[in-house]
Amino acid sequence: MSKNRSDMRSLTGLFLIISATALGQPQLTLKQIATGLSRPVGIVSAGDSRLFIVLQAGQIVIYDGTRVLPTPFLDIRNLVTPGISGESERGLLGLAFDPRRDGFFFIHYTNANGDITISRYATSSDPDRANVSSGAIVLTIPHPNFSNHNGGQLQFGPDGFLYIGVGDGGSAGDPNDNAQNRSRLLGKILRIDVSSRPYRVPPSNPFGNEVWAYGLRNPWRFSFDRITGDLWIGDVGQGAWEEVDLQPVTSIGGENYGWRRMEGFHCFNAQTCNQAGLVLPILEYGHTNNACSITGGYRYHGSQFPRMHDIYFYGDYCNGVIWGATQQSDGTWTSQTLLSTRLNISSFGEDQNGELYTADLNGAVYQLTDSGSPPPRRRAARK
Repeated sequence: MSKNRSDMRSLTGLFLIISATALGQPQLTLKQIATGLSRPVGIVSAGDSRLFIVLQAGQIVIYDGTRVLPTPFLDIRNLVTPGISGESERGLLGLAFDPRRDGFFFIHYTNANGDITISRYATSSDPDRANVSSGAIVLTIPHPNFSNHNGGQLQFGPDGFLYIGVGDGGSAGDPNDNAQNRSRLLGKILRIDVSSRPYRVPPSNPFGNEVWAYGLRNPWRFSFDRITGDLWIGDVGQGAWEEVDLQPVTSIGGENYGWRRMEGFHCFNAQTCNQAGLVLPILEYGHTNNACSITGGYRYHGSQFPRMHDIYFYGDYCNGVIWGATQQSDGTWTSQTLLSTRLNISSFGEDQNGELYTADLNGAVYQLTDSGSPPPRRRAARK
C-alpha cells in the first residue's frame, strides 16, 4: 500500500510540473491587504478565514478579511525584548495554532534576558482575543552574548508535533560551533510533543533529545507543504550564500545541513572541507544585487491562480526580490525571479485555502497574485 501511495504521489507531482509548465510563468503582483502595521514578521492562519499578523514588538493582530481589527489578539510587550535598531532580530517572532486542540496556540519570542522562549496560550471566550493570563512557558533556550540568530519559526508538522526553528546563537561564523553540536539546541530545528505539559521528546527523535535536524545557521522561516508534507527551510547565510533546504516527508530526522562547515554548496572559510554525511541544499543564491538574507516561503497549492500552482515562493529581506522555484523532470530545482520589489520581506504566510501572502517589515501585508492568470476551466454543459 505505501509503495502504491508513493508512486501515486510521484505521478501527481509529475502531472503538476507538466500542468504548470503548460500554463506558463505567472505574472506575479502584490495586492495590499493591510498597512500601518508596526514591524510585521509573521502571517499565520488558524484554519478559518482570519489571518493573524505577528508584530515584532510583542503584539498579534487579526486581519478578518476586510480590515485589521483595532484590538490586538495578544499583547505581551511587557515580556519581550523588543526588536529595535541594533537588535532587529529579537522580539515576538513566531506563532502556531495547535491543530489538535482547538483554542490553544504557541508563540516564539525573546524574553527580557534575550533568551529564546516558547510559550503556550489559550484563546478566551472571544475568539478574537487571547487569554493573556493563560500563558505558560514550555521551553526556554539560553541565548548568551549575542542578540542575533534567534530563529523564530513555529509550525505543526503533519505528524502533529511542534517544530521550532532556532538560530546558532549569534555573532558571525558560529564561534561556539553550536550548530554542529547535537547536544545543544542552538542552530537546529527542534521537534517536541506538546500534547502533555510542558512537553515531551518524541521517542522517534533521532538523538534522544529535542533536536530533529542540525547544521543550520538561522532557519528564520520554514514551512510544511500542505499537500506532500515535505519541509521547506530557508536558512540565512553568513556573508556570501543563502540556501533552501528540502526535507522529504519520509525523513526520520537527523539531517546535518552543513553549517558551519559549509555555506550553501561552498566550504565556509576554507578551500576544502569534509562533506561526508551532509545534506546539501536544493537551491542557493549569492549576495549579488544587494541580496543578503533569505526569507523562506511556501509552495503554492491554492486555487485562485493556476499558473502559480506547485511553485515554491521565497524572497530576500534586503533586496526585495521574490523568486519562484520549480522542480524539473529530473528531480532538480531551478529558480526564476518573479518580482522585484522595494519591500523588506520579513515573512510569507498561507491562509486556510492555500493562498499566499508576504509581509514588509516597514508595515504592510500583501497577497501574492497572478495578474495574467487565466480563469479556471469550466466544463461545457451537456446537451
